Amino acid sequence: MLEIEPGLEIPDEELIERFVRSSGPGGQNVNKVATAVELRFDVANSPTLPEAVRTRLLAKRDRRLTDEGVLVLSAQRFRTQERNREDARERLAAFIASGLKAPTPRVATRPSRAAKQRRLDDKRGRSTIKRDRTRRDWD
Repeated sequence: MLEIEPGLEIPDEELIERFVRSSGPGGQNVNKVATAVELRFDVANSPTLPEAVRTRLLAKRDRRLTDEGVLVLSAQRFRTQERNREDARERLAAFIASGLKAPTPRVATRPSRAAKQRRLDDKRGRSTIKRDRTRRDWD
């Protein structure tokens, strides 16, 4: 059972873990032991996730999400299978937690009169600088 927050837990039956060999340096051990973890979680069809959270997570443009809505996490930072497994689960929890809070809507604001005046003054100043470059008599 993976606890995201109080009241929201993902059962282990929804998580698919596959253990594969890690890439990179590691001597003879890297060729013999499957320490890397590939964790899969079906975001689109999970009965545990609330509908609003599912929608927010699927709307993210995350490259770890497949077209079918399956999140694929690969963990191979550590030398032991157990630490990589914990790392993958922590990253899954963080990903789901990022979809729990709805983003605050942007409130449209208007620039103040002073801000408009500053912008126009800056434009006028740049215009003057550029105009003076062409008017110089270099002879």
